[in-house]
Amino acid sequence: MSTTTLVDRRTAVSPIAQPAMAEDPSRRADLIVVGAGAMGGWTAYWAQAGGGRRVTLLDAWGAGHPRATSGDETRITRAAHGDDGLYTRWSRRALQHWRRFEEEWDVDLFARCGVLWFGHEADGFEARSARVLEAERIPHEWLTPDELVRRWPQVAEDPQLQSCLYEPEGGALFAQRACASVVRAFQREGGHFAIRGVRPGRGAGGRLLDVVDAGGRAWSGDQFVFACGPWLPKVFPDLLGDLLRVTKQDVLFMGPPAGDRRFHTDSLPAWCDYDNAYYGIGATESHGVKIAPDRYGPVFDPSNGERAVDPESVRLARTYLRQRFPELADAPLVGTRVCQYETTPDAHFIIAPHPDYENIWLLGGGSGHGFKHGPRIGEYLLARLNGAAEGEQDGADERRFRLGPRLPGEAARTGGDAMARSWELF
Repeated sequence: MSTTTLVDRRTAVSPIAQPAMAEDPSRRADLIVVGAGAMGGWTAYWAQAGGGRRVTLLDAWGAGHPRATSGDETRITRAAHGDDGLYTRWSRRALQHWRRFEEEWDVDLFARCGVLWFGHEADGFEARSARVLEAERIPHEWLTPDELVRRWPQVAEDPQLQSCLYEPEGGALFAQRACASVVRAFQREGGHFAIRGVRPGRGAGGRLLDVVDAGGRAWSGDQFVFACGPWLPKVFPDLLGDLLRVTKQDVLFMGPPAGDRRFHTDSLPAWCDYDNAYYGIGATESHGVKIAPDRYGPVFDPSNGERAVDPESVRLARTYLRQRFPELADAPLVGTRVCQYETTPDAHFIIAPHPDYENIWLLGGGSGHGFKHGPRIGEYLLARLNGAAEGEQDGADERRFRLGPRLPGEAARTGGDAMARSWELF
């Protein structure tokens, strides 16, 4: 396991201000990171804060911009990942980094509201998760349906539920704010950040020499990390075109009753319904109750796609709410958001060297669960950039991040394409 640490800082990061853009960012760097989302931003931050490197971070639209997979207001962070011990440990370590970053840079990034998992099967995802949480000594509770409703009467009684897993230390990360804050911290450490859309430029001798923007301006570097989210298959179509599928994901925000705090994050945990493939986060001061289907939407163009939700998504969400949170079923729709997943066939991340360029690393495949892992992903990749061999940090489990053939699966996501077939209400 990498021993990267954060050190105290005297200057706080603003919780709302965007990073300043360099007018003439350094054209020469030891490391160039393309993409300022959770994965790319943390990679750049760790590399710059560790000292000894000149790092340039480039993003086509900015940190946490509206097209970004790492945009929007909130993301759930949870340790439950079924029987997958690596992702359980990674999410736990990542949350520790998020919390320490909050304290040391004086910025609010996390609502510790807990996370509820609604269990439909005796030995389903929730039970498998609980066994791993127990082994890793991560706080959790196993509740009966009656105990669930007594503690959170906002949740309707449901004869289909068999149990409920509760993670008291999970909750909601403020995603857009987090991306901006990490990039600002990166700049305070001396890193260069600029809003530039770039693509690979010249190569020679099995090495990439530079990246270039649409105007022909070039940035040269010794090492390159492409953390482009849904744009990775556009940048490397021959290599990643069949490995990453980009889909449109509708997100809805429902307005709770006036003066009623029962559906806010200070009263209701975030929640995941693995078998019904829905998840949600309580209302905040700026948004309503978030609800979203965790199944794949249609193929989507992240650059030019229209970000308007499908009316059918609203109908299906109200159908689900009628079963789980009936007081919200007819609540007004107060906001919408279109995000995207960039999903690998097995839902494992891509953290891999380019097969033809010795100084390029490819970073992506968030598959709907990548944001929470951002600090640990960046930490892991930095160790690889520093020479750590595959397996040195997390053993044979690291093989999952390679390029090459992958079998279909749902490694760490909540649900999948089978939702509409598996739930009778649909």
